[in-house]
Amino acid sequence: MSNSALIFIGAGIGGVLRYWVAHGVYFILGRQFPYGTFVVNVSGCFLMGLLYVITLERLDGAGAQLRALLLIGLLGGYTTFSSFSIETINLFESGNWLGALMNVLLSTIICIVAAWLGIMGGRSL
Repeated sequence: MSNSALIFIGAGIGGVLRYWVAHGVYFILGRQFPYGTFVVNVSGCFLMGLLYVITLERLDGAGAQLRALLLIGLLGGYTTFSSFSIETINLFESGNWLGALMNVLLSTIICIVAAWLGIMGGRSL
């Protein structure tokens, strides 16, 4: 199966899992804080770290297809925060501390500003 097909399948499953997990958490804890998104992001980051090591460092042969299905597809559909986290760790581990810190600061600040601008733009329509 092609990597694109595996990513497509994984992303669909990841999106549904995100919905189920977030809504389950909101049902238990309420919506006064974005607990559902927080749990999804934290669990996605944990799974990214775990599956990254398993698929890229421990498996031979099937690692590339599992990476497409699980890391890019499933976890990409579940939360892109996991990709951001693993990329930042890779920058730190490669010794690019400035790049890692810039990634954290710029991604956080610019993404929040971009979301706010999108909200303002949508509200002005």
